[in-house]
Amino acid sequence: MLRAALIGLGRMGLPMARSLLRAGIPLTVYNRSPGRTDDLSGATVAGSPAEAAASADVLITMVSDAAAARAVLGDLKGPAGLVVCEMSTIGPVAARALAAELAERGIAMLDAPVSGSTATAEAGQLTVIAGGDRDAFERARPVLAGLSARQLWLGPSGAGAAMKLALNGMIAASAQMIAEALTVAERSGIDRQRAYDAITASAVRSPFADYKRDAFLTDTPDTAFAVELMQKDLALALEQGRALGVPLAGVAAADALMGDARGRFGDAADIASVAATLRQRTLEVAA
Repeated sequence: MLRAALIGLGRMGLPMARSLLRAGIPLTVYNRSPGRTDDLSGATVAGSPAEAAASADVLITMVSDAAAARAVLGDLKGPAGLVVCEMSTIGPVAARALAAELAERGIAMLDAPVSGSTATAEAGQLTVIAGGDRDAFERARPVLAGLSARQLWLGPSGAGAAMKLALNGMIAASAQMIAEALTVAERSGIDRQRAYDAITASAVRSPFADYKRDAFLTDTPDTAFAVELMQKDLALALEQGRALGVPLAGVAAADALMGDARGRFGDAADIASVAATLRQRTLEVAA
């Protein structure tokens, strides 16, 4: 059986680790904050990224940004045949650069971010979207299947990272449109809950709209995806659009609304706080 290591036990990394353990995959974990490993019975806790990699066939990194990924992978040396699955949202430029550096040391790297929520991660139902060497993808796939329902290979290095930015742009734009639809409905005298019923019964129903229902209906949603991290991803998405010559007006508008929400509710506010932001704006205009 393949052995896995996972570095980064944040909101997504921790439930992903639990899924791997439930799947019976031998797992070593590392996190800068040791307390995050306390409830991972069955996992081996490494003292460093290098120690985690040394015991693995497949190394997964799920960290905050490209700088954090480079800090983990920049000097990494691994056993022969190691496949690194870099699952953070870092963009295709950084992903290809890291993959090239690791290749010089004989390590295959996939940019393999995931699509899904923290609840999806808890259930082991994420979707992996990967770029990189196809053979490396197939070697890593049994481990990826331990934390996801679907594993998609999209093309060469950078393809998974590029697709992740496109998808996060869609998520941000969807959040904006749900917020706008709810605010219009409420201003028209329609009950908020009933308005959301209409959204999820319509042609634009989506898993995102379903699992974010409670978050959009409250003015103080619990944080699953912080606006600070979303704006980091949207900056990468807009940069990608400029590099490709693709105007991303919807992403730019969603980024502006996320920025407003961040200013009102703080960096850690959930992306669904864009709905509360629009509700506040309507009151300000009315005043």
